[in-house]
Amino acid sequence: MGYRVVVAGATGNVGREMLNILAERQFPVDELAVLASRRSLGTEVSFGDKTLTTKDIDTFDFTGWDMALFAIGSDATKTYAPIAAKAGCVVIDNSSLYRYDADVPLIVPEVNADAIMGYSKKNIIANPNCSTAQMVVALKPLHDRATIKRVVVSTYQSVSGAGKEGMDELWDQTKAIYNPTSDVPPKKFQKQIAFNVIPQIDVFMEDGTTKEEWKMMVETKKIVDPSIKVTATCVRVPVFVGHAEAVNIETEDFLDEDEARDILREAPGIMVIDKREDGGYVSPIECAGDYATFISRIRQDSTIDNGLNFWCVSDNLRKGAALNAVQIAELLGTRVLKKG
Repeated sequence: MGYRVVVAGATGNVGREMLNILAERQFPVDELAVLASRRSLGTEVSFGDKTLTTKDIDTFDFTGWDMALFAIGSDATKTYAPIAAKAGCVVIDNSSLYRYDADVPLIVPEVNADAIMGYSKKNIIANPNCSTAQMVVALKPLHDRATIKRVVVSTYQSVSGAGKEGMDELWDQTKAIYNPTSDVPPKKFQKQIAFNVIPQIDVFMEDGTTKEEWKMMVETKKIVDPSIKVTATCVRVPVFVGHAEAVNIETEDFLDEDEARDILREAPGIMVIDKREDGGYVSPIECAGDYATFISRIRQDSTIDNGLNFWCVSDNLRKGAALNAVQIAELLGTRVLKKG
Protein backbone atom coordinates (compact mmCIF):
# COMPACT_ATOMS: atom_id res chain seq x y z
CA MET A 1 0.00 0.00 0.00
CA GLY A 2 1.41 3.37 -1.05
CA TYR A 3 0.64 7.04 -0.57
CA ARG A 4 -1.55 9.65 -2.16
CA VAL A 5 0.94 12.39 -2.99
CA VAL A 6 0.55 15.97 -4.19
CA VAL A 7 3.28 18.02 -5.90
CA ALA A 8 2.40 21.71 -5.87
CA GLY A 9 4.37 23.88 -8.27
CA ALA A 10 4.90 20.95 -10.60
CA THR A 11 5.78 23.08 -13.64
CA GLY A 12 8.76 24.86 -12.04
CA ASN A 13 12.40 23.72 -11.90
CA VAL A 14 12.13 22.27 -8.40
CA GLY A 15 8.66 20.78 -8.91
CA ARG A 16 9.76 18.92 -12.04
CA GLU A 17 12.85 17.70 -10.20
CA MET A 18 10.64 16.43 -7.36
CA LEU A 19 8.67 14.38 -9.87
CA ASN A 20 11.87 13.00 -11.39
CA ILE A 21 13.26 11.98 -8.01
CA LEU A 22 9.99 10.43 -6.79
CA ALA A 23 10.12 8.24 -9.90
CA GLU A 24 13.86 7.51 -9.71
CA ARG A 25 13.69 6.45 -6.07
CA GLN A 26 10.50 4.45 -6.68
CA PHE A 27 8.64 6.23 -3.93
CA PRO A 28 5.48 4.21 -3.14
CA VAL A 29 2.88 6.37 -4.87
CA ASP A 30 -0.66 5.06 -5.21
CA GLU A 31 -2.00 8.29 -6.66
CA LEU A 32 -0.27 11.51 -7.69
CA ALA A 33 -1.77 14.96 -8.21
CA VAL A 34 0.26 17.73 -9.84
CA LEU A 35 -0.83 21.28 -9.09
CA ALA A 36 -0.02 24.65 -10.61
CA SER A 37 -1.33 28.18 -10.68
CA ARG A 38 -4.07 29.06 -13.14
CA ARG A 39 -1.60 30.56 -15.60
CA SER A 40 0.06 27.12 -15.92
CA LEU A 41 -3.19 25.16 -15.71
CA GLY A 42 -3.28 22.23 -18.11
CA THR A 43 0.48 22.08 -18.57
CA GLU A 44 1.73 18.52 -18.95
CA VAL A 45 4.57 17.17 -16.79
CA SER A 46 6.37 13.83 -16.71
CA PHE A 47 6.40 11.31 -13.89
CA GLY A 48 8.43 8.28 -14.88
CA ASP A 49 6.84 6.96 -18.07
CA LYS A 50 3.57 8.79 -17.37
CA THR A 51 2.40 12.20 -18.51
CA LEU A 52 0.24 14.11 -16.04
CA THR A 53 -1.83 17.25 -16.51
CA THR A 54 -1.68 19.96 -13.87
CA LYS A 55 -4.72 20.87 -11.81
CA ASP A 56 -5.65 24.24 -10.31
CA ILE A 57 -4.21 24.59 -6.81
CA ASP A 58 -6.84 27.21 -6.04
CA THR A 59 -9.72 24.71 -6.24
CA PHE A 60 -7.91 21.51 -5.25
CA ASP A 61 -9.30 19.53 -2.29
CA PHE A 62 -6.44 18.16 -0.14
CA THR A 63 -8.79 15.96 1.91
CA GLY A 64 -7.68 12.32 1.84
CA TRP A 65 -4.20 13.04 0.50
CA ASP A 66 -1.28 11.85 2.63
CA MET A 67 1.41 14.41 1.85
CA ALA A 68 2.05 17.41 -0.37
CA LEU A 69 5.44 18.57 -1.61
CA PHE A 70 5.27 22.34 -2.05
CA ALA A 71 7.54 24.26 -4.46
CA ILE A 72 5.45 27.39 -4.97
CA GLY A 73 7.26 30.15 -3.07
CA SER A 74 6.46 31.78 0.25
CA ASP A 75 3.53 33.94 -0.82
CA ALA A 76 1.51 31.08 -2.31
CA THR A 77 2.57 28.72 0.48
CA LYS A 78 1.17 31.16 3.03
CA THR A 79 -2.22 30.74 1.37
CA TYR A 80 -2.32 27.05 0.53
CA ALA A 81 -0.17 25.23 3.13
CA PRO A 82 -2.59 25.89 6.03
CA ILE A 83 -5.48 24.68 3.85
CA ALA A 84 -3.67 21.43 3.03
CA ALA A 85 -2.52 20.92 6.63
CA LYS A 86 -5.99 21.52 8.02
CA ALA A 87 -7.35 18.90 5.59
CA GLY A 88 -4.98 16.32 7.11
CA CYS A 89 -2.37 16.40 4.34
CA VAL A 90 1.20 16.79 5.67
CA VAL A 91 2.95 19.63 3.87
CA ILE A 92 6.66 19.41 3.04
CA ASP A 93 7.48 22.99 2.13
CA ASN A 94 10.46 24.12 0.08
CA SER A 95 9.96 27.85 0.68
CA SER A 96 11.46 29.88 3.53
CA LEU A 97 8.07 30.64 5.09
CA TYR A 98 8.09 28.10 7.93
CA ARG A 99 11.82 27.43 8.39
CA TYR A 100 12.13 29.67 11.43
CA ASP A 101 8.84 28.70 13.06
CA ALA A 102 9.52 26.96 16.38
CA ASP A 103 6.51 24.69 15.80
CA VAL A 104 7.72 23.48 12.40
CA PRO A 105 10.65 21.04 12.13
CA LEU A 106 13.41 21.99 9.69
CA ILE A 107 14.75 18.70 8.39
CA VAL A 108 17.80 17.34 6.62
CA PRO A 109 17.29 13.57 7.02
CA GLU A 110 21.00 12.72 7.29
CA VAL A 111 21.38 15.27 10.09
CA ASN A 112 18.27 15.54 12.30
CA ALA A 113 15.83 12.82 11.28
CA ASP A 114 14.39 12.54 14.81
CA ALA A 115 13.03 16.08 14.57
CA ILE A 116 10.38 14.81 12.13
CA MET A 117 8.14 13.89 15.05
CA GLY A 118 7.49 17.60 15.60
CA TYR A 119 5.50 17.77 12.36
CA SER A 120 2.19 17.21 14.16
CA LYS A 121 2.07 20.67 15.74
CA LYS A 122 1.13 22.27 12.41
CA ASN A 123 1.15 19.31 9.99
CA ILE A 124 3.99 21.10 8.17
CA ILE A 125 7.67 20.24 7.69
CA ALA A 126 10.18 22.76 6.30
CA ASN A 127 12.92 22.11 3.78
CA PRO A 128 16.08 24.20 4.39
CA ASN A 129 17.76 26.69 2.12
CA CYS A 130 19.77 25.03 -0.66
CA SER A 131 23.13 26.36 0.52
CA THR A 132 22.44 25.27 4.10
CA ALA A 133 21.32 21.75 3.19
CA GLN A 134 24.55 20.61 1.59
CA MET A 135 26.75 22.24 4.22
CA VAL A 136 25.05 20.70 7.27
CA VAL A 137 25.31 17.21 5.77
CA ALA A 138 29.08 17.64 6.02
CA LEU A 139 29.09 19.51 9.34
CA LYS A 140 27.06 16.97 11.33
CA PRO A 141 29.49 14.01 11.42
CA LEU A 142 32.41 16.33 12.15
CA HIS A 143 30.43 18.07 14.89
CA ASP A 144 29.57 14.70 16.47
CA ARG A 145 33.26 13.86 16.66
CA ALA A 146 34.95 17.15 17.58
CA THR A 147 32.19 19.74 18.38
CA ILE A 148 32.23 22.60 15.89
CA LYS A 149 32.49 26.04 17.51
CA ARG A 150 32.57 28.27 14.46
CA VAL A 151 31.95 28.05 10.71
CA VAL A 152 33.20 30.51 8.08
CA VAL A 153 31.71 29.80 4.66
CA SER A 154 31.89 31.46 1.26
CA THR A 155 29.38 30.18 -1.27
CA TYR A 156 29.49 30.08 -5.07
CA GLN A 157 25.83 29.64 -5.95
CA SER A 158 24.45 28.79 -9.37
CA VAL A 159 21.75 30.78 -11.12
CA SER A 160 19.23 27.93 -10.93
CA GLY A 161 18.86 28.89 -7.28
CA ALA A 162 16.99 31.92 -8.61
CA GLY A 163 14.65 29.80 -10.74
CA LYS A 164 14.08 29.60 -14.46
CA GLU A 165 14.35 33.39 -14.81
CA GLY A 166 17.89 33.28 -13.43
CA MET A 167 18.93 30.53 -15.83
CA ASP A 168 17.37 32.37 -18.76
CA GLU A 169 19.15 35.60 -17.84
CA LEU A 170 22.56 33.92 -17.76
CA TRP A 171 21.89 32.23 -21.10
CA ASP A 172 20.60 35.37 -22.80
CA GLN A 173 23.40 37.59 -21.48
CA THR A 174 26.05 35.06 -22.50
CA LYS A 175 24.70 34.99 -26.05
CA ALA A 176 24.48 38.78 -26.13
CA ILE A 177 28.17 39.19 -25.32
CA TYR A 178 28.98 37.53 -28.65
CA ASN A 179 26.38 39.57 -30.51
CA PRO A 180 27.29 43.28 -30.58
CA THR A 181 23.79 44.29 -31.63
CA SER A 182 22.15 42.62 -28.65
CA ASP A 183 21.86 43.95 -25.10
CA VAL A 184 20.35 42.07 -22.14
CA PRO A 185 20.31 44.30 -19.05
CA PRO A 186 19.98 42.61 -15.64
CA LYS A 187 16.44 41.98 -14.43
CA LYS A 188 16.56 38.95 -12.14
CA PHE A 189 19.98 39.81 -10.72
CA GLN A 190 21.38 43.09 -9.41
CA LYS A 191 24.20 43.21 -11.97
CA GLN A 192 25.21 41.35 -15.13
CA ILE A 193 25.69 37.69 -14.21
CA ALA A 194 27.34 36.48 -17.43
CA PHE A 195 31.14 36.41 -17.01
CA ASN A 196 30.72 38.01 -13.59
CA VAL A 197 30.15 37.20 -9.90
CA ILE A 198 27.69 39.03 -7.67
CA PRO A 199 28.28 39.19 -3.88
CA GLN A 200 24.59 39.57 -3.11
CA ILE A 201 21.86 36.93 -2.86
CA ASP A 202 18.51 38.18 -1.54
CA VAL A 203 18.10 41.55 0.18
CA PHE A 204 20.44 43.38 2.54
CA MET A 205 19.73 43.43 6.25
CA GLU A 206 20.57 46.17 8.77
CA ASP A 207 23.90 44.66 9.83
CA GLY A 208 25.17 44.40 6.24
CA THR A 209 24.56 40.68 5.78
CA THR A 210 22.21 39.53 3.06
CA LYS A 211 19.11 37.47 3.77
CA GLU A 212 20.77 34.42 2.19
CA GLU A 213 23.72 34.72 4.57
CA TRP A 214 21.34 35.14 7.51
CA LYS A 215 19.47 32.01 6.44
CA MET A 216 22.64 29.94 6.53
CA MET A 217 23.44 31.17 10.04
CA VAL A 218 19.98 30.62 11.54
CA GLU A 219 19.20 27.35 9.78
CA THR A 220 22.53 25.73 10.71
CA LYS A 221 21.81 26.51 14.35
CA LYS A 222 18.30 25.05 14.15
CA ILE A 223 19.33 21.89 12.29
CA VAL A 224 22.69 21.05 13.87
CA ASP A 225 23.33 22.93 17.14
CA PRO A 226 22.25 26.40 18.37
CA SER A 227 25.69 26.98 19.88
CA ILE A 228 27.53 26.92 16.53
CA LYS A 229 28.61 30.34 15.31
CA VAL A 230 28.28 30.85 11.56
CA THR A 231 29.44 33.66 9.30
CA ALA A 232 28.72 33.49 5.58
CA THR A 233 29.41 35.38 2.37
CA CYS A 234 27.04 34.27 -0.38
CA VAL A 235 27.96 34.90 -4.01
CA ARG A 236 26.05 34.25 -7.24
CA VAL A 237 28.24 32.85 -10.01
CA PRO A 238 27.64 32.19 -13.74
CA VAL A 239 26.99 28.45 -13.33
CA PHE A 240 23.65 26.92 -14.35
CA VAL A 241 23.34 24.11 -11.77
CA GLY A 242 25.37 23.22 -8.69
CA HIS A 243 26.32 25.19 -5.59
CA ALA A 244 29.90 25.18 -4.28
CA GLU A 245 31.10 26.24 -0.84
CA ALA A 246 34.51 26.88 0.70
CA VAL A 247 34.05 25.95 4.35
CA ASN A 248 36.33 26.62 7.31
CA ILE A 249 35.49 25.10 10.69
CA GLU A 250 36.95 25.56 14.16
CA THR A 251 36.38 22.70 16.60
CA GLU A 252 36.67 22.29 20.36
CA ASP A 253 38.70 19.08 20.03
CA PHE A 254 41.56 18.58 17.60
CA LEU A 255 40.52 16.73 14.45
CA ASP A 256 43.19 15.47 12.12
CA GLU A 257 42.48 15.91 8.40
CA ASP A 258 42.92 12.19 7.74
CA GLU A 259 40.41 11.29 10.44
CA ALA A 260 38.03 13.93 9.11
CA ARG A 261 38.35 12.41 5.64
CA ASP A 262 37.55 8.95 7.02
CA ILE A 263 34.56 10.27 9.00
CA LEU A 264 33.13 11.99 5.94
CA ARG A 265 33.64 8.88 3.77
CA GLU A 266 31.42 6.94 6.15
CA ALA A 267 28.78 9.65 6.54
CA PRO A 268 25.39 9.29 4.80
CA GLY A 269 24.79 11.34 1.69
CA ILE A 270 28.46 12.26 1.23
CA MET A 271 30.97 11.28 -1.44
CA VAL A 272 34.61 12.19 -0.74
CA ILE A 273 36.71 12.90 -3.84
CA ASP A 274 39.94 14.32 -2.47
CA LYS A 275 43.15 13.69 -4.41
CA ARG A 276 46.00 16.14 -4.09
CA GLU A 277 46.61 16.38 -7.79
CA ASP A 278 45.38 18.46 -10.69
CA GLY A 279 41.63 17.94 -10.99
CA GLY A 280 41.45 15.73 -7.90
CA TYR A 281 38.31 17.46 -6.64
CA VAL A 282 34.68 17.90 -7.75
CA SER A 283 33.37 21.03 -9.47
CA PRO A 284 29.72 22.08 -9.83
CA ILE A 285 29.30 20.87 -13.41
CA GLU A 286 30.32 17.36 -12.33
CA CYS A 287 27.73 17.13 -9.55
CA ALA A 288 24.70 18.13 -11.65
CA GLY A 289 22.11 15.37 -11.64
CA ASP A 290 23.71 13.51 -8.73
CA TYR A 291 22.24 12.79 -5.30
CA ALA A 292 25.45 13.11 -3.29
CA THR A 293 27.08 16.03 -1.56
CA PHE A 294 30.71 15.95 -2.69
CA ILE A 295 33.55 16.91 -0.36
CA SER A 296 37.07 17.73 -1.58
CA ARG A 297 40.17 19.72 -0.56
CA ILE A 298 40.08 18.56 3.09
CA ARG A 299 43.05 20.08 4.87
CA GLN A 300 44.23 21.43 8.20
CA ASP A 301 43.93 25.17 8.90
CA SER A 302 47.31 26.06 10.36
CA THR A 303 46.21 29.54 11.49
CA ILE A 304 44.22 28.17 14.47
CA ASP A 305 44.69 25.27 16.87
CA ASN A 306 41.71 23.19 15.81
CA GLY A 307 40.76 24.15 12.28
CA LEU A 308 39.86 22.44 9.02
CA ASN A 309 39.06 23.60 5.49
CA PHE A 310 37.05 21.74 2.88
CA TRP A 311 35.28 22.24 -0.45
CA CYS A 312 31.61 21.23 -0.66
CA VAL A 313 29.66 20.81 -3.91
CA SER A 314 26.11 19.63 -4.57
CA ASP A 315 23.29 19.85 -7.11
CA ASN A 316 21.17 22.62 -5.58
CA LEU A 317 18.02 21.50 -7.40
CA ARG A 318 18.44 18.04 -5.89
CA LYS A 319 19.99 17.95 -2.41
CA GLY A 320 19.33 21.65 -2.01
CA ALA A 321 15.64 21.31 -2.77
CA ALA A 322 13.84 18.43 -4.48
CA LEU A 323 15.89 15.47 -3.23
CA ASN A 324 15.80 16.66 0.37
CA ALA A 325 12.01 17.09 0.14
CA VAL A 326 11.60 13.55 -1.20
CA GLN A 327 13.92 12.21 1.52
CA ILE A 328 11.68 13.93 4.07
CA ALA A 329 8.68 12.27 2.43
CA GLU A 330 10.44 8.90 2.73
CA LEU A 331 11.21 9.60 6.39
CA LEU A 332 7.61 10.63 7.01
CA GLY A 333 6.43 7.42 5.40
CA THR A 334 8.73 5.05 7.30
CA ARG A 335 8.58 6.71 10.72
CA VAL A 336 5.10 8.25 10.90
CA LEU A 337 2.54 7.19 8.31
CA LYS A 338 3.95 3.68 7.80
CA LYS A 339 1.83 2.72 4.82
CA GLY A 340 4.47 2.09 2.16
